[in-house]
Order: sequence, then C-alpha cells, then structure tokens
Amino acid sequence: MGYEIEKTDAEWRDELTPAEYAVLREAGTERPFVGEYTDTKTVGVYSCRACGNELFSSETKFDSHCGWPSYFAPLAEDRVEYIQDDTHGMRRVEVRCAKCGSHLGHVFEGEGYGTPTDQRYCINSISLKLRPADA
Repeated sequence: MGYEIEKTDAEWRDELTPAEYAVLREAGTERPFVGEYTDTKTVGVYSCRACGNELFSSETKFDSHCGWPSYFAPLAEDRVEYIQDDTHGMRRVEVRCAKCGSHLGHVFEGEGYGTPTDQRYCINSISLKLRPADA
C-alpha cells in the first residue's frame, strides 16, 4: 500500500529511537505496564509518534488493565488500517497508522468490556504522542 508519508528504513532510523523503530517499523511490542500512557488520565489527542497523524482521543481511552493503553475507537476509521496478523500462533488484527504505515498495536473484539463498540484497541505507548487539551 502506498502511504502519504513514505521514507526509507535509513530515514526512519535517523528520526526514531531504536525502541521506537522496533515497535513502529518492525511491529514489535513494548513490555506491558511500562508505557508512558498506560495509566494516564490526561485529556487530549494521541497521535502517531512517527508522523503526527491524530489517531485516538482521551475520550475513548479506558482502563482495560491489560498493560497497554486501550481505546474503544479511533478518531475516525480513515486514520488507521487493519492487517490480518497470524504471527505467534495467534489470529489477531494489527492496527497501523494509515498515513505512514507504522505499527500501533492490535484491536480485539468481544472481550466483555463495557464499551460502546465492544472493541479494545490495545496500542503501544511508544507508538503514540499525547497532545494535552490544555497545551
């Protein structure tokens, strides 16, 4: 797929820290319960750390106690893309930034959370950058 923002691996490596690159560009996962935004309650908008595309609102963030920030919906469906992920012996749906193709995390359905969509977007903190509403 062609993205609005396309860069070479070398360009991404120059712009991202090694940890950011491992998650955003190589579909890695940060360890649970260590991310910057796992427990934050700050009101604002979460953007892709790689390109700045606005992805999630604090209004859809909820406490899932899974170890990563969780949201029940993106700001708009055209902000993310979904890829079938059959790695690690599991069938999951990967969530990527629709603007630059960076890996954000996964989305799960039917887990019984009391959210309007019955979905949990399980997103790596390191994939995001929070812009507080009062900033």
